[in-house]
Amino acid sequence: MDNDIKERIKYLVDLLNKANIEYYINDNPTLTDNEFDSLLDELIKLENKYPKYKLDNSPTSKVGTSVISEFQKVEHPTPMFSLSDVFNEEEVRSFGKRVEKEISNPEFVCELKMDGLAVSLIYKNGKFVSAATRGDGRVGEDITNNVKTIKMLPLTLKEDIDLEVRGEIYMEYSVFEKLNEERERDGLQLFQNPRNAAAGSIRQLDSSITKSRNLSMLLYHLPNTNLSTHYETLELLKRVGLPTNPNTKLCKNIDEVLEYINYWSIHRPELEYPIDGIVIKVNDIASQRILGSTAKYPRWAIAYKFPAEEVVTRLDDIVCTVGRTGQITPNAVLEPVKVAGSTIRRATLHNAKYIEEKDLRIGDFVVIRKAGDVIPEVVRPVIERRENVTSYIMIDRCPICETRLVYSASKIDLICPNVNCPARNVNSLIHFAERDAMNIDGLGEKMMEDFYNMGFIKDITDIYKLKSRREEIIELEGYGNKSVDNLENSIENSKNNSLERLLNGLGISGIGLKTARVLARKYESIDNIINASLEELESIKDIGHILALNIREYFDNENNLKLINELKELGINMNYLGQKVIQDENFTNKKFVITGTISFMSRDEIKALIESRGGEAIDSVSKKTNVVIVGENPGSKYDKALKLNIEIWDEEKFKSLI
Repeated sequence: MDNDIKERIKYLVDLLNKANIEYYINDNPTLTDNEFDSLLDELIKLENKYPKYKLDNSPTSKVGTSVISEFQKVEHPTPMFSLSDVFNEEEVRSFGKRVEKEISNPEFVCELKMDGLAVSLIYKNGKFVSAATRGDGRVGEDITNNVKTIKMLPLTLKEDIDLEVRGEIYMEYSVFEKLNEERERDGLQLFQNPRNAAAGSIRQLDSSITKSRNLSMLLYHLPNTNLSTHYETLELLKRVGLPTNPNTKLCKNIDEVLEYINYWSIHRPELEYPIDGIVIKVNDIASQRILGSTAKYPRWAIAYKFPAEEVVTRLDDIVCTVGRTGQITPNAVLEPVKVAGSTIRRATLHNAKYIEEKDLRIGDFVVIRKAGDVIPEVVRPVIERRENVTSYIMIDRCPICETRLVYSASKIDLICPNVNCPARNVNSLIHFAERDAMNIDGLGEKMMEDFYNMGFIKDITDIYKLKSRREEIIELEGYGNKSVDNLENSIENSKNNSLERLLNGLGISGIGLKTARVLARKYESIDNIINASLEELESIKDIGHILALNIREYFDNENNLKLINELKELGINMNYLGQKVIQDENFTNKKFVITGTISFMSRDEIKALIESRGGEAIDSVSKKTNVVIVGENPGSKYDKALKLNIEIWDEEKFKSLI
C-alpha cells in the first residue's frame, strides 16, 4: 500500500514537472489546464496525508505561503556586472572595432534585453538552493521563497550539476494588463509598466502575493564555466531544463549583429513580453577573459538600447480637464493604440500654446511615444496625411461649472477661479489620498470619483467617516468585504502619518511633499505653522515670498482652520514624526541626484535622509549638482555625471557615509 502511494506521488511529480517545462519553456503544452489542476490537487492531498513521501522537487513546493519580516542580504559568489549602453549603429560598430583590436575574427551572441529584474540562482547537485537580486553587484537580497513560486523555474535539473546562473524575471503583457484591471477594480494604484510590476511582485514579503502575479523568467549567463563559448553555455542551460530565450542568435560579425538589431527594432511589438534593447556579447569565453572588465562594466559585452517607440494613431478629439488648483489641461483623445506594451487612449497636451506650437488639429494622424517608456506624449502631426481636420479653439469657460476662465500668473495656463467647482473638489480629494500625500491605498482616482458622485465623500473629513457607509459600499458592484476591509485599514493607518504628508495633502498652492517636509521639520506641529508670521516664513530657505503668501493665505482662511480642527477631532496626527535636520558635512548644502536602484533603501527614503542631513535631492544632473548616487541599472544621468566630472557615490560609499 505505502509503496503504491510513494510510486503514485513520484509519478505525479514527474508528470507535472514535465508538463510545466512543456508549457512554459517549450511552448508545447501536453496537459490541458483542467487536467493539470486536477492532478496537482491529487498530489497536494496525497502529500498532506503522507508527508514523509513528499519529494524535494515537487511542484507543490512552489505554492507561496511564506511570509517574512524582511529580505536578508546575501553575497554573490561571483559579482554581478551591469552593461554599458549604446544607442546607435555608430556606437555598435565602435564596440566591434575595440574588440577586433584585441581579438581576431570575433563572433558575437545577440540576445533580447529583457525589461525586468536581474536575478542570480544557485543549484547544488541539480537542486535549486537559492535566488538573489543583483543589489549593488556584490551583495543582493535573498528572494528564494518568492522565486520558487515562478512556474517556469525547475526545482530539480535534468543533470546533477552545480550552477551559478544569471537571468531576468519579467511579466508578460497579458499578465500585466490583467493585474492592472484587477487593481483598478479594487481602487488600487496602477503599475506604470510591466518592469515595475515584476520588480514590485518579486519583492513582496508574502510569497503568496508573488505567486498570484504569474511571473516569468529567462536565464542567459553562467559566470563560471569550463565551456569554450557563451553559446555553448546557453545550450547547456536548455539541456538541463532551464528556460532560455529561443530568439538568441550567433552572429559572425558586426554586420550580422546590426541585422539582428534592425529585425527586432521592427518586430519588437510582436513579442509577448517587454524588451528595451539587444545585448551583444563576445562568444568566445577565453576572449572574454582577455578583454576583461572596467570597474563597472565588462569590456566584452554591451547593451544596445532601443529609441523610444513611436507609433501613429488618430487624434479623435481634444477635451479639457480641471485640476485641484483649477488649472485647465487640454488632453488628446486618441484612437486606442499599443505603445511599449500598454494601450494608450489619452495624452496630455499641457496648454493652448503647446497645441499651437505643435500645430495639432482634431482628425490629424499623430506620432505618439512614451517619454521614458512611461508617460504618453504626442510628438507631432503627420502633415502629409492631413485631410478633413478641424482647428482646435481653446475653451474660455470651465467645462464643469461654466465659470469664465482666467489666466494664471504665467499668462500661459488657464484657471477656473471657482473654488467650489466640483472638479476642483474631487481632484483635491484624490490628491489628499495619493501616495505622496496621505497614501490611502485603495482609495484611487476612480473609487474617489464614484464616492464623490454618490455623495459618500464631499470633503476630506468624510474620508474618515466612510466606515459608517460600509453596508452601502459593499452593495455596490465590484466592492467586496476584503477590499472594503483593506480600505478601512488604510484610512485608519493614514491617521498616523507624519505632518509633512498632511501638509502636502491639504493642497496649499505650490506646496508639494518636499516643501511640506521643510515646513514640518522646522515647525514640528501644524499649530506652530498656523502661528508663523509672513516674515518668518519668507526667511526659510526654499520658501520665499510667493510660497509664504500662499501658506499664510491658506491658514488665514476660517474654513481651512475649521477643517484642521475637525481633522484633529478625528484623530489625525498633526506633528512631525521624522528625523530632525542634523548638520553633516557630507550632505549639508549639497545637491544630490539619484540614479538606478539602491538595494537597501527606496528612493523616497534616500531623499528623506539627504534632506534630514541638510542636503537637497534634485531630479536632473547639471553643473550645479554636487553628488550623483549610483545604484543598480543607472540611467543616462550616470553618464552625464561622468562627463561633467561630478562626484559619484556607489552604493557601498553611500552606505558607509550614513
